[in-house]
Amino acid sequence: MDHLAELKEFALLHARGQGMAPRRVARILTGITNDTCGDPRSWAATWTREGRTAASHGRLLDACAHFALARFPHHGDPDRQAAGRLVVSTFDIWRERRRDIVRLELPFRDGTVACWATGLDAPRPRPLLVVMGGIVSVKEQWAPLLPLLGRLGFAAVVTEFPGVGENTVRHTPESWRLLPHLMDRLEGRAKVSDTSMLTLSFSGQLALRAATEDARIRRVLTVGAPVGAFFTDPRWWPRVPGITADTLCRLTGAPDRAALWSALPEHALTAQQLRRVRVPVRYVASGRDEIIPAGEQHLLRALPDLRVKTFDDVHGSPAHLAAMRRWLVSQLLLTRITGRRTAAVPATEEDSARTHPRTPTTLAPGERQS
Repeated sequence: MDHLAELKEFALLHARGQGMAPRRVARILTGITNDTCGDPRSWAATWTREGRTAASHGRLLDACAHFALARFPHHGDPDRQAAGRLVVSTFDIWRERRRDIVRLELPFRDGTVACWATGLDAPRPRPLLVVMGGIVSVKEQWAPLLPLLGRLGFAAVVTEFPGVGENTVRHTPESWRLLPHLMDRLEGRAKVSDTSMLTLSFSGQLALRAATEDARIRRVLTVGAPVGAFFTDPRWWPRVPGITADTLCRLTGAPDRAALWSALPEHALTAQQLRRVRVPVRYVASGRDEIIPAGEQHLLRALPDLRVKTFDDVHGSPAHLAAMRRWLVSQLLLTRITGRRTAAVPATEEDSARTHPRTPTTLAPGERQS
């Protein structure tokens, strides 16, 4: 598949995940003829133009979604960099009207990490919830959830994967240390001893690695996280979409895909490490995931307290976004309320997982989603 065709295919999925109407997305994609920086019919120029139109009509979050797609999959040229700045500035205008979301900028190693947050500095510190997207999603895609998370009683912080958006830190096998660093910096402003991680895709690997070392992490919820097989199985690498491979090259600094594949095994987690994660892990898998190999679930069984929800969908389950969010939020609240490694759940399709917590629970295509 050529580069532009792959961009358009992935855009349909990411646009759906941001609530865009499929017909509108199809119309926009029809007008894109190239990915040449500076061309008015290019990828970045077209999405940026649509975003500016939405902003001019006061639809600021809609504009953010368009700007996020304009910089997709990463800020690799001046047009995409400009779109990335527009995402941030437009979201900033939206959140200033609400006054319940604040901006944080934290130094980390050789770079800076930016966050949007709510619920900090409460008279009684609230439990901390850290939300981090994957390798192609900026924090502004998830930040609109902050008011809801605040109402649920959390001090919530939305940030970005190393190298993505405003996170200027290069991604390395030690990137997981960003999460304990974030907790350190929020000590006193939130109850960091009770921290939940809602970490999507590749950031799920960071959260699991951090949970092997930091007891302040009390639960990990993730969607389509690579764990071991993605990083170590050379038979899988030729199937990885070009956009994913090229984005990882940019985030890690690998000069080409061959160098990337050589370096990836350093990121893999082992069964011995996962057995040290003594907290609930709730994992959403996609039955037709084109990025994460199905073999990851075999390694995940090393986790002492695991539940897996499988949707018949591609990576990130964009066609099941509402059901996925309901399940993740319900599991977040259940594991907090019980305070035990295995949450009590109603007598549903989760029963086998409650009795045997190491056994992933899946739904066949067509079954009811909880």
